[in-house]
Amino acid sequence: MAVVESLLQFASTGTLLGALLLFLVLYLVSSGSESQKEGKEPPGPKPLPLVGNLLTLDLTRPFDTFFKLSKTYGNVFQVYLGPEKAVVLVGYKTVKEALVNYAEEFGDREIGPGFSIMNDEHGILFSNGENWKEMRRFALSNLRDFGMGKRGSEEKIIEEIHHLKGEFDKFEGKPFDTTQPVNYAVSNIISSIVYGSRFEYTDPQFTEMVDRANENVRVGGSISMWLYDIFPWLGPFLKNKRIIVENIIQSRVQMTKLITALLETLNPNDPRGFVDSFLIRKLSDEKSGKKDSYFHEENLMMTVTNLFIAGTDTTGTTLRWGLMLMAKYPHIQDRVQEEIDRVIGGRQPVVEDRKKLPYTDAVIHEIQRLANIVPLSLPHRTTSDITFNGYFIKKGTTVVPLLTSVLKDESEWEKPNSFYPEHFLDEKGQFVRRDAFMPFSAGRRVCLGESLARMELFLFFTSLLQSYRFTTPPGVSEDELDLKGIVGITLNPSPHKLCAIRRS
Repeated sequence: MAVVESLLQFASTGTLLGALLLFLVLYLVSSGSESQKEGKEPPGPKPLPLVGNLLTLDLTRPFDTFFKLSKTYGNVFQVYLGPEKAVVLVGYKTVKEALVNYAEEFGDREIGPGFSIMNDEHGILFSNGENWKEMRRFALSNLRDFGMGKRGSEEKIIEEIHHLKGEFDKFEGKPFDTTQPVNYAVSNIISSIVYGSRFEYTDPQFTEMVDRANENVRVGGSISMWLYDIFPWLGPFLKNKRIIVENIIQSRVQMTKLITALLETLNPNDPRGFVDSFLIRKLSDEKSGKKDSYFHEENLMMTVTNLFIAGTDTTGTTLRWGLMLMAKYPHIQDRVQEEIDRVIGGRQPVVEDRKKLPYTDAVIHEIQRLANIVPLSLPHRTTSDITFNGYFIKKGTTVVPLLTSVLKDESEWEKPNSFYPEHFLDEKGQFVRRDAFMPFSAGRRVCLGESLARMELFLFFTSLLQSYRFTTPPGVSEDELDLKGIVGITLNPSPHKLCAIRRS
């Protein structure tokens, strides 16, 4: 009897093992065929459970780690940010092919929890689908109407330059932090386009709005906010998240006051700025009973916020890098000022002067390249399954176009890690465009304010260099100016002070 039971037990155990083995074989065959059907995934470091590759990354400068990983895994590789997979694109050719040649497939924005609390998927920067298309189209059309990148903007910028010089003059050549005056000046350009008027630098409503926007950009790229994107349950414990939320609440209160004042004095036949145009369209849609209109309060708030932040932080940050680099490399500042003096003399520089100032133009481009202010770009997301460079990438995958790897691509730039204006000059000293110059990104998500930013950088930079000599404070050597920068959503210059000495 015992022998029979043993045989039955063996038989049942054998059946169970056989079934498990059969299941395993079927699973491997099915997953193998699925993998074969889908294609090969990009290579990458082996992830750990839950944390993925986080322990591999330097979260204070993740773009540097991604650049290093590309040396091992190539120009298309994947990393796990916690349990979520992201594909990193490295180098000019790879990034351009993805964003330009496959613009539709790589065209969506990845909107994690951190960006979601700042934008709630309205506006332009962090929205997708029809909402994004409608808001971007309307913004581009109306910003052009209000002179973005045209003569109307040039006049606004030149007016603001005089105000900024007045601020610089108050320091009488003594050391000061350029952050606030530069940011206020640049912010006033987008404010005059968006709201229809500029603000005084002493207006607390304006200065608080600019300071809060800059704080959100700085804090938004912090390690804690990276971790919040990966593990949203950390939110209640994070000080930086509370700072962002509080800043958003206060900014919305101020924007509501500004928009309400514009609404009360609105003339549908004479819009003063972007907000007026939006309100006119909003009222028109409401009057006609149009359902599902994108012209509602949330989109107005978020679009204005996007324009205000993007129009202030990126250009202001680049300009501050430029002034610091002039103090760090006085021999380059000498050449810029010699060219400005020779070509322009004492009159106000204008946009038309750019073509006559090849060295100055090259220096401005090199400032943008080396400053590298959006090293990670903003995250993209695939809109469909795609085979790219031989690798299969699923729909909905987060994609990081590593802009720092484009602006410092060793196969594109002679001295990628040095400040070398000759990158943009030919043998005759004439300015040359470079395909790998991509500070505004590319494709569907290219910066919509590029023409305005280029105009601002040229006019502010040439006007300030015409009027001032920028130096380090007494007792501080040029070598002490740090080029690593402070990482947020954008890469800001490390804290420093400069002397702006009036030129005779």
